Amino acid sequence: MKKFLVFALAALILQSCRVSYSFSGTSIQQDVNTIYIELFEYKALLVNPTLSNELTENIRDQFRRLTRLEQVDSNSDLELYGAVTGYNISAQAISANEQATQNRLTVEVSINFVNNKHPEDNVEKKFSSYADFPSSTPLSSVESSLCQEIITKLTEDIFNATVAQW
Repeated sequence: MKKFLVFALAALILQSCRVSYSFSGTSIQQDVNTIYIELFEYKALLVNPTLSNELTENIRDQFRRLTRLEQVDSNSDLELYGAVTGYNISAQAISANEQATQNRLTVEVSINFVNNKHPEDNVEKKFSSYADFPSSTPLSSVESSLCQEIITKLTEDIFNATVAQW
């Protein structure tokens, strides 16, 4: 009986907060039902022609799978805007004879998340993620898989910073 009372009290408290919690870890207010996710702009100097579109679609898919939000083109409760601001390759590991043995591909993204119903939840933030590869391997042969790995990390970070509020 004691366990039932504790459970009932917890349920009542959660319901009174008017925030919807889900098994995916999101905390979205009950009066928030729609989201608009704009195509991320590409502003990096080094060009990857598909990165912006792939990142945007991955984020849209994440919101589709893990939230109850309907994706719309206008008059949304939530808005997510972003830009790829960096796409860089740098040497990471140097051998004894001063040759690079490991390279790193880094992608930087800035986002602006607007909650039109609860402005206190707005987020403006920069994210960065990377993947390493051997310097003996041409970037062109691993770029697609590295970008997919980076996009997955960035998507998780963006999702967590916006609707999971981690």
